[in-house]
Order: sequence, then C-alpha cells, then structure tokens
Amino acid sequence: MKYVVILGDGMADETIARLDEKTPLEYACTPVMDELARMSEIGMVHTIPGGMSPGSDTANLSVMGYDPKVYYTGRSPLEALSIGVDMKADDVAIRCNLVTLSEEGDYEEKKIIDHSSDEISTEDAQILLEAVRKELENETYRFYLGTSYRHCLIWAKGNVVELTPPHDILGQVIGSWLPADSVLREMQKKSWEILSNHPLNLERKRQGKNPANSIWFWGAGTKPALSSFYEKYHKKGVMISAVDLLKGIAVGAGMDNITVEGANGGLHTNYEGKADAAVKALTQEGYDFAYIHVEAPDEMGHQGSVERKVQAIEYLDQRVIRPVKEGLDAAGTDYRMLVLPDHPTPIRVRTHTSDPVPYLLYDSTEKGDHSWVYNEKEAALSGVKLEEGWMLMEHLFEK
Repeated sequence: MKYVVILGDGMADETIARLDEKTPLEYACTPVMDELARMSEIGMVHTIPGGMSPGSDTANLSVMGYDPKVYYTGRSPLEALSIGVDMKADDVAIRCNLVTLSEEGDYEEKKIIDHSSDEISTEDAQILLEAVRKELENETYRFYLGTSYRHCLIWAKGNVVELTPPHDILGQVIGSWLPADSVLREMQKKSWEILSNHPLNLERKRQGKNPANSIWFWGAGTKPALSSFYEKYHKKGVMISAVDLLKGIAVGAGMDNITVEGANGGLHTNYEGKADAAVKALTQEGYDFAYIHVEAPDEMGHQGSVERKVQAIEYLDQRVIRPVKEGLDAAGTDYRMLVLPDHPTPIRVRTHTSDPVPYLLYDSTEKGDHSWVYNEKEAALSGVKLEEGWMLMEHLFEK
C-alpha cells in the first residue's frame, strides 16, 4: 500500500455572493475530486489547535501528524532548515518578506499593498536582498535567501518577539504594526531607503509590477526538534513543495525533498511536474508516502482574487490529482489518497482562519457508492469530524 497527501494550501473558504453563494471549492469545476468523493470518506478536521495562530506552519505540522502544541517553535525556524541554515540553540529565526508598501508619507504612515511583491521571482529577490544585506547585515543579524518573497533573518542570541504577518494587515497603515524591538523596526525603515529607488524596483514599476520596496519581519522562533517521520510511522516519505516552510518541515522530520523545476508557489507553477514526481517516487523510487503541497489557492486568497482562487482549485484537480490517480492506477499500485486544505484563506478577510477544513480520504481497494461531492458543505453534512488534526495521519495509515 502506498500513501499520498495532496494539499491545496488555503483552499477552504466561505460562501461568496458573486459565486451564487457558493465557496470557491464548491463553485469550481472539480470532476476528479467529486468522482473520488463518491468512493471516499469525507469529513471535517480541525487542523489548528485552540489558542494557536492559524498559520500554514501549525496547520501543516498538524496534517503531517505532529501535534503543534508539542512541536511548534515558530515558522521561520522551519524555513531556515529548508535553506540550510545551521541554527544555534540561542539563535532566533525570523521570516523576512519582501513586500510592497504605498509610497505616500513617512514610513509609519504607509500602507501594505502586497505581501509578496507580485510574487517576485527568486532571481529578482536575490538582487534586492543583497542590497539590504550590504547595508544592514552584521555579526548579530544575518540574512539568508529563500524563495520568491520569502527570506530569513537569523538573530544571534535573539529574543522571540511578537511580530505581525504582513498578509494579516493588507491595506492597513503599518505604524501600529511595526516591530516593538527598536533594532528590527529601524532595519525595516532603512530597507525602504535602500529599496524604494533601487534600479530593479524602478524597472519593475515600469513593467507594471509591484516594487519590493521594504522588508517585513514576522514569524520569530527557535530551533525546532521534530521527531523522525520514519520512526513515527515506519514509512519512507518525500515532500514535493516549492515553499521553504514545507521543505523545512520535511528536513526536520528526516524526509527527503524533491525539487521540481518550474515549481514556484504561484498560480502558474509546474503542477504536472509535481504530480509526475510523486508517481515516480511511489512507483519507482521506493517511497511509501508522498506529500504534494500546492501553494496557489492560498496566494490567490491573500490577493483577494475570487476568479484566480477558483482557477487554482481547478488546476489542482485537473493537473495534480488527475495525473496522480491515473499514474498510480496505471502502475497497478494499491494506494490511499488524502486530499485537503491546511486551513481556510477566505477571500473576505484575505488571511487565514482557524475554521475546520474538509478532507477526502480515498482507498483504491474500496469502491464506495456515495451521493456526495467534495466541498465544505458536503463534508460538514457527512457528520464526520476530527477534532485533533494531527491524528488524521494515523487515520491515513490505518491500513
């Protein structure tokens, strides 16, 4: 038996008037998920423990079978693992976004326009981060390149300070959300001076792209200590994701990462490449378990784009789930497939919420005959609800 998780980050949502009072998942054309649902168990699962922030960090730890209340030490430390940072016990890792701020007024009066600077390429980000590093880096504060807009600051002998995720305050004046720590706050302000008139940003504006005109710190935490996924479940696992957070969870859990060319965490990522990598890993390379993470629905939720979120969900259905199912079926492999979001990213709020999410659990050896399809409403009506998200992985492996 082989096992695969296909996770549409932030795919769950609320009903939207312009979608005929349907959610994006309910409105989207998803024939593969709907076909699977008729042969599957569907239900709702709480991935975010009570009192914890609804981030992709806590949610994906939960889906991976790690109780966030036990294993969570912050988001950025997990990303630091992915990009090869050798954290010391007294280091603090902090996410460093390249963001777009409005141009009017003093720094404190600016508004945050885009938490991803139009999903800036890693190549452009490297040039801008190098300009920041040249002016701001020292023995205490060191910058590390990640992917796209997502980068890392390591604060030697630092403190885990409270910082606000930029996607939580889109469109708001930033003054009251700046770091309370004076050094971090001053670094953000200086980054505006470094980046706002950088030649690369001037060229991005000429091209109609959002300039990456400031850094933004959030997600502070200390070195994580995850237990081995293999020792926990006796399954050889692989992670397929374009996002450093997920790659870092895999590193911490002792899983392998597969890098797919053209996978970038955006709407126009290499969906088919991820699917092909998973099928090959499970049928040819000796892996028992594959975790395919697709970031696009979450990014479209943060952008507040109804149409593109629907499109991202349809791409997930047609360009990931379909080829994975067809590939495993063609190989004659018995398998169980779990499809779900990690958390909702509702268009209404453009950030994450803690509401339960719908899951679909398909077993190729069982041929059910249900009347339901896969979406939030139908999953809730099924009457199945798991209160502890981290136990879902054990449920996947029950056979």
